[in-house]
Amino acid sequence: MGRNAGHIALRATLSSRDVDCCLIPEVPFFTEGPGGLFEFLDGRISENGHCVVVVAEGAGQDLIPRTAEQGFDDSGNLQLLDIGQWLVAELKKWWKKHNPDKLFAVKYIDPTYMVRAVPSNAADTFFCTLLAQSAVHGAMAGYTSFVAGTVNGVYCYIPLDQISQSTHKVDIHNHIWAWVRSINSQPDFKACENRNSNGSASDMDLNFTPKEKAAAAEKSD
Repeated sequence: MGRNAGHIALRATLSSRDVDCCLIPEVPFFTEGPGGLFEFLDGRISENGHCVVVVAEGAGQDLIPRTAEQGFDDSGNLQLLDIGQWLVAELKKWWKKHNPDKLFAVKYIDPTYMVRAVPSNAADTFFCTLLAQSAVHGAMAGYTSFVAGTVNGVYCYIPLDQISQSTHKVDIHNHIWAWVRSINSQPDFKACENRNSNGSASDMDLNFTPKEKAAAAEKSD
């Protein structure tokens, strides 16, 4: 789950508070090299003896080699490759190369059907009942090409063409993504990659954004 947006992965990370790294489609990352994902995970494993990574389905699709057969499905949607299995395989190869004498095991869990199979609670039932009733009332009133939903807490009819105009992606400049990084202290992988391409960088450069470095400098003073 999380083909185009990482809302579920993000909120699972915030709810668990045991996650060391959260990977979502909106935030690019790289695996190998200084400041990369594998180096970060290696540090967490060395520090805690384990680490937990939450990965959205659409994360890191640009990293996986594609073949000519892997194109679009019958609905016109891009066929996503299995980022979870790919990460596991690549991490095992990287670990064997850099830590050949250290014991290493990966437990991979795909929670897709676990999420869908959770029994509904009272709030779920109440919400779905109102949506169903709203849809029936709208159809009986003669409306077509609409979906029942809520806008600012108010139940309303939303035209399908307006819904399809944009996707609800995670705003990585919003405070919610800042909460995630404040909980697990994961680095800004894209910033690390840019610094690597522009020249060498210190450990502080690789793990913190300029704003975070300024705040750390003020605190140290």
